[in-house]
Amino acid sequence: MIDIPTLRRILQDNHVVAVVGLSANWYRPSYFAAKYLQAHGYRIIPVNPRHEEILGEKCYPTLRDIPGPLDVVQIFQGPERVPPFVEDAIEIGAKVIWMQLGIINETAADRARAAGLDVVMDHCMKIEHARLFGGLNFVGVNTGVISSKRTKVISN
Repeated sequence: MIDIPTLRRILQDNHVVAVVGLSANWYRPSYFAAKYLQAHGYRIIPVNPRHEEILGEKCYPTLRDIPGPLDVVQIFQGPERVPPFVEDAIEIGAKVIWMQLGIINETAADRARAAGLDVVMDHCMKIEHARLFGGLNFVGVNTGVISSKRTKVISN
């Protein structure tokens, strides 16, 4: 289990995020999470061999194809597919492995930790950012309205 100070440090100190398995479909969780992070100052680097561009960013077929350093490897893949991404993340000098909700691979996590990387499993980066930095309320987003009365309509 990861503690809140560690999550806060990871989210504050690491702003270049390679999103492995980022979908180009707006209704997929990976797209929604990446779009949120992008809107909150993170640089998103899509890793998906089926696309040239997602969210206005050039897409790369593999982590090893990304030019320049990155901080977080955020993984939207099944647990059985995680180990090769961890090996690539170690090789390219990433600082954090972040496995999304429902993704747990203890062997890969142990390998990443042994190489000096921080590891987050079974958590959503978007949800944790919103939770720790004030982006959630009773409907899941911060409306910016301070009132003792609940609105009947949620404005954009």
